[in-house]
Amino acid sequence: MADQPQNLQGEPVLPELPESQSESLREVLEDEKQEFTPPAASGSKLALAVRALRHRNFQLFFAGQLISLIGTWMQTVAQSWLVYRMTNSALLLGVVGFASQIPVFIMAPVGGIVADRRNRQRVVIGTQTASMILAGMLAALTLTHVVQVWHIMVLAAALGVNAFDIPARQAFLIDMVGREDLMNAIALNSSMFNGARIIGPAVAGILVASIGEGWCFFANAVSYIAVIVGLMLMKVKNPANLATKGSPVENIIEGFAYARNTGPIRAILLLLGLVSFVGMPYAVLMPVFADKILHGGARGLGILMCSTGVGALLGAASLAARVGLRGLGRLIAMCAAGFGVSLVLFAFSKIFWLSTVLLLPVGFFMMVQMAASNTLIQSMVPDQLRGRILAVYSMMFMGMAPFGALSAGALAHHIGSPWTVALGGIACAVGAIFFWTKLPTFRREARDLVLAQGMMAGTPAQGVNSGGLS
Repeated sequence: MADQPQNLQGEPVLPELPESQSESLREVLEDEKQEFTPPAASGSKLALAVRALRHRNFQLFFAGQLISLIGTWMQTVAQSWLVYRMTNSALLLGVVGFASQIPVFIMAPVGGIVADRRNRQRVVIGTQTASMILAGMLAALTLTHVVQVWHIMVLAAALGVNAFDIPARQAFLIDMVGREDLMNAIALNSSMFNGARIIGPAVAGILVASIGEGWCFFANAVSYIAVIVGLMLMKVKNPANLATKGSPVENIIEGFAYARNTGPIRAILLLLGLVSFVGMPYAVLMPVFADKILHGGARGLGILMCSTGVGALLGAASLAARVGLRGLGRLIAMCAAGFGVSLVLFAFSKIFWLSTVLLLPVGFFMMVQMAASNTLIQSMVPDQLRGRILAVYSMMFMGMAPFGALSAGALAHHIGSPWTVALGGIACAVGAIFFWTKLPTFRREARDLVLAQGMMAGTPAQGVNSGGLS
């Protein structure tokens, strides 16, 4: 091998590279430097894990939502038990689940364009107020002993207001914390959601068994006051850029086209939709497992739901401690597979304590997949399209669930709840394997999208290097 050229001082001389190669090398070096750049809220591990809470607006949001979500989970458990107590039917559990979430699938595109064209803070205040009124109506009907199953279905369908709430609330996170702390805010939001899932079902199980479902609905209505007050106290100085060009219909089509034509986002959304359709309906059938299979009654239902919440809280906390996006693609695939395997094991358990333990990984893997998917999508999408892409996300996450709930209820009626849940778990694992095989094909595109959005916002894309996101 020839000796390397040296200058007069005996130092090695690097060969000159073409301008295109030099630019590429500088980009890679800059990415590697960002990989090791400490986050803004450096310090202890705890400070790192809760760094989004240094923003006053997010503090208000976090406190209000925590109280409100405890009430929401209380109502979710109490409503499922009320329907099951009145009908003793797995099919009608599926029908009510369908009625509560199908409006999200139908109206989410409209909700997305509203989130992109209107003040997101005001949109969320309006949706939370509407949800408070609906919870109050259900409480009044139940406490006066006139409630019927069709009342529950109508009020559940009216909660289609979530089609406007979900994309606006998720897109509002970047207005509260900026792009720099967005991943942490999403993870903390998921932690809060699942912390409430631990407390809410446990309280609901006690209240339902002692004083009835109506007081759970009343407590949920009152809990909305906290989040509404917190939202009204916020002062958002620099909201993200909103869409202003084109008609609403053109904007909706633009959002769908972007999701369809952007490979990484399309793949993440398809896997999310599959898991929501075949895997998530296990929650709809939980009263059947609690009563007929595990013989735990209302208290047992609360414990099972609480166990899922503990697992999901641990998953969200593990994601909150992460810095950067590196490895999230593989993490999504592994968690979808882990979720499916855990569901299969849970489906055939006949022992209450074992089922409770098996729901821990179910909740863990489910939450990490959902939160990691949300984080990657929000890191790749432009601000002007954020609400519309998150509307598609909500269609896949919550909008597919009603079809899954209805199908699971009907299938369980014929082959039983255990086999229904097991088949869903197998389908989740198969989908995860297919997603894993596609990771190399969209790795570079995902990296370029994240870097582009980081440069537009003037902040580094942490955790992205020349190897991509996966």
